[in-house]
Amino acid sequence: MTVPEEIRQRLSALAPEALDIEDESAQHAGHEGAKGGGGHYRLKLVSAHFAGQSLQARHRMVYDLLGPMMRREIHALAIQAYAPGER
Repeated sequence: MTVPEEIRQRLSALAPEALDIEDESAQHAGHEGAKGGGGHYRLKLVSAHFAGQSLQARHRMVYDLLGPMMRREIHALAIQAYAPGER
């Protein structure tokens, strides 16, 4: 399973209406974090689970689901998390 596939699988718990995963790792070739094998990813997701939640709470929900991936497969993660109708 690729890293984007695993991200998608783990975030399915949020029942996203939309989920875009962009692998920006190639833009960071030679970067210290990239040397350890962790990739750079940008997420944009829309989920009803985010309704009424602060930005920090939304990000925490994503980080909690990605868990151990943040120590190995993912070095950097940019998150855009919206509730339906916000974007």
